[in-house]
Amino acid sequence: MSKPEHYATAPEDRIPIIQKAAYAVGMLVNNMQAAALGAMMVILNLGLGMNPALVGTIGAIPRLIDALTDPVVGHISDNTRTRWGRRRPYLFFGAIFSGITFALMWQLYTGHSQSFYFWFFLITSIAFFLSYAVFSIPFIALGYELSPDYHERTRLQGVANWVGQIAWIVAPWFYAIMQDQSLFKGGIVQGARALGIAVGIFILVGGIVPAIFNRERVVNVPLAEEVKKTDKIRNSWEHVINFFKVFLITFKCRPFLKLCAATFLVFNGFQLGMSFSIYVMIYYVFGGNTGKAGALLGWFGTLTSIFTFGIIPLVTWISTRLGKKRTFLITISISLVGYALKWVGYNPDYPYLLLIAAPFVSFGIGSLFTLVSAMVADVCDLDELETGKRREGMYGAVYWWMVKLGMTVVALLSGFLLNASGFDVAAGNVQPVETLFFLRVFDVGIPMIASVIAILVIATFNITEEKAHEIRLELEKRRGKPAS
Repeated sequence: MSKPEHYATAPEDRIPIIQKAAYAVGMLVNNMQAAALGAMMVILNLGLGMNPALVGTIGAIPRLIDALTDPVVGHISDNTRTRWGRRRPYLFFGAIFSGITFALMWQLYTGHSQSFYFWFFLITSIAFFLSYAVFSIPFIALGYELSPDYHERTRLQGVANWVGQIAWIVAPWFYAIMQDQSLFKGGIVQGARALGIAVGIFILVGGIVPAIFNRERVVNVPLAEEVKKTDKIRNSWEHVINFFKVFLITFKCRPFLKLCAATFLVFNGFQLGMSFSIYVMIYYVFGGNTGKAGALLGWFGTLTSIFTFGIIPLVTWISTRLGKKRTFLITISISLVGYALKWVGYNPDYPYLLLIAAPFVSFGIGSLFTLVSAMVADVCDLDELETGKRREGMYGAVYWWMVKLGMTVVALLSGFLLNASGFDVAAGNVQPVETLFFLRVFDVGIPMIASVIAILVIATFNITEEKAHEIRLELEKRRGKPAS
């Protein structure tokens, strides 16, 4: 492998620290919404006694709707023109509605039927995911366009994801907090109600920070959509037709599809595996002791996130030396070691042996969004070179559309695989040996296989630092800006 070409970041391409900090707060809010939802969903099964297949279905439907609305939100954002910019108005109002609907979603009480829980949670979670899309897609697009520099994009994502890791430190403790009898005499369901309100307030307040403090970079290129001003009906149809044209064009960009596929595999493989971890800890490691299992899960998640704090700056530094692609291949390979160590770490005699896997697992998740988000920004430049349009919103939407489609699959598979393992909540602490074996296989095997495939996909990604620099010079010539 030849030595990569390096280019210095110009002073005008650097993002002011106040804007990096504001964007990082937005990333923390963005991550908290996903992390809190995943950590609190367990109350539907263990707190309210819902069938795992119903829980899987109730988790999948809103995510599917959310995935379908993401490209629409991205397209609208790309073509919005206001005095406050293309992205910031959506961040402001999206944060407010996301916070309110998240708090409402967990206001559940015991004593109702499974049908009641299903429809209440389904309706409120759909409202939450729609609000989340209005916030998250313009927010992601904003990060792609804050700097045109190859390395500054990685630094921005490094800072943002470093702060965003706080969500993954806090969220693993949510189960332990919700079931703490000293805090909530009414049990885990009461704990979820209180925690939902607290998280909702944080989402509302923190989400408006990037809307207020970030400033969008103005690029002199045409709108992503061109619609002639004719009669209203024809104009509306042109909007619809252009949306599908832009949507399909996005899928023709092969480097972008490789990034989507890799993220789909690494992130959703990790999420699907972790959905079985609490069950393994409760019924295999601790023989049914939920308190000890909650503590172990909290420590594992906390250590993974703490190591990630060190890994993100390391990954950012390595990327400026070896390039984003090579850094990705190295870090995901290291994470494979961590998944293998989890199998050894699930030991009833030495339960905290599991923690040896944490630093290795953190290399995968810690590097994924820092590197791939910066690589998507480079793809947006390639797209402008080929189409003449800036479409960060659509690329961000389709990118997360693929991730959320995977999360829909995860939500469905987690419930059905839990049933397939033979798990029965009515059996209590006495689960069959075969069930405990399959739970561990799902926990460890799924993310390992997914990560190996992701490595093979990114090995063929071809936007290097040198190529990205050449693309930028050509774009600046087109815009009439002197090449730097």
